[in-house]
Amino acid sequence: MKEINIKNVAITFVVALIIWFIPAPEGVAENAWHLFAIFAATILGIILKAAPMGTMCMMAIGFTALTQVVAPGDAGKSITKALSGFGDKVIWLIGISFFIARGFIKTGLGNRIAFLFIRVFGKSSLGLAYGLGLADVCLAPAIPSNTARGGGIIYPIMKSMAISFDSVPEKPETHRKLGSFLTLNSYYMNLIASSMFLTGTASNPMCQKFAANLGIDITWMSWAAAGFIPGAVAFFIVPLVLYKLYPPELKKTGDAPKMAAQKLKEMGPISRNEWLMLLAFFILLALWIFGGALSIDATTTAFIGLTLLLLTSVLTWEDVKGEKGAWDTIVWFAVLVMMASSLNELGFIGWFSNLIKVQIGGLSWQVAFPVIIVVYFFSHYIFASATAHVAAMYAALLGVGVSLGIPPMLLAMMLGFMGSIYGVLTHYGHGPAPVFFGSGYVDLKVWWLRGLEIGIVLLIIYMVVGGLWMKVLGYY
Repeated sequence: MKEINIKNVAITFVVALIIWFIPAPEGVAENAWHLFAIFAATILGIILKAAPMGTMCMMAIGFTALTQVVAPGDAGKSITKALSGFGDKVIWLIGISFFIARGFIKTGLGNRIAFLFIRVFGKSSLGLAYGLGLADVCLAPAIPSNTARGGGIIYPIMKSMAISFDSVPEKPETHRKLGSFLTLNSYYMNLIASSMFLTGTASNPMCQKFAANLGIDITWMSWAAAGFIPGAVAFFIVPLVLYKLYPPELKKTGDAPKMAAQKLKEMGPISRNEWLMLLAFFILLALWIFGGALSIDATTTAFIGLTLLLLTSVLTWEDVKGEKGAWDTIVWFAVLVMMASSLNELGFIGWFSNLIKVQIGGLSWQVAFPVIIVVYFFSHYIFASATAHVAAMYAALLGVGVSLGIPPMLLAMMLGFMGSIYGVLTHYGHGPAPVFFGSGYVDLKVWWLRGLEIGIVLLIIYMVVGGLWMKVLGYY
């Protein structure tokens, strides 16, 4: 597959040059405007798939340092600043969590957990849907790649279950028997699970970092506390709604528990490495929950977990070196955070927030809040990457909302939740989407229609239930 799309690269450069040579608006420093040109072009290149995200971000580092937009007149400071994102603790929290997630896959513990839930809940198609969803939720705190979680663990099991009931991708007439329902539901559950934990998907820590730039402190525990109730409600309701809107022809799947039991039998008793992986998982959870009281940072906790897995040989250094997704994420994450943080430091985010505030300044925060959330949610139709969407809009909308009087924590968390659940809208909306859509069980029209319907359901759940729950928590 060709990595570089010359036409789209050219478009990206042209857009960068156009913005660069437009005079900086009043109130914006020239170097801040030029950094925005590089940032906007990088995001556009990611959206257009002009080049891999890592390539776009390497280019961004080079141009940021070369043009000295972050430290005018100082070449040394410019490259140091351009590389500063790699020293951010949030970057390493997500990167190390990727390495830890490899342990679930390597040891087979992730599959074992999924089969255990299927054995308990899999007597009906609806129960099977809940069982697969529960497995995803249990794995979400420690597997920040929802693509690895959904595509690497849940999807293969889901597909094998569908095929075992004669719902075969190559036979369209069998899709509605079970495969179509399980495909959509597993994808939706993956996104709900992603929204519930700071480490549920890669873009969540990015939201945390951008919120911190505006003085809003989000911890692992505060995210989990806020996300648990709306996530639990969504987890319960979404399969029921989908079951009503898009019911599987097969209602009873009595053989599924037997199949799961057989798979577990083939796996044998839980191995030493699985026990150690489980121990590391509980240590991670405990320290992420109580780390604040113990003065242990979440990133430090991640390093403790990885060290334990390496010292016990659950993972090897070769495993760490070979985890390409983690290193890729560290690179693009660091660069996007560097540029967004620099734009904030140079005053661009504040200027842009005030610009929008002037346009909607007459709104009360109670009206502005749903407007901002709905705009952010449905604007995802034009983004092929949740990360690009968060990088492009999260900080600006958060700044606008806070300036209008919206409680900071309420808005920061709600925008964070949207960063996962807006993925339901399209077949390219989040990392696991191409995997599930690629199964062939659901055609494009149905995917988008069901996505819109479920998206509206999720919006209501998170804004109403989530909003009230955060009030109970004292977040506003």
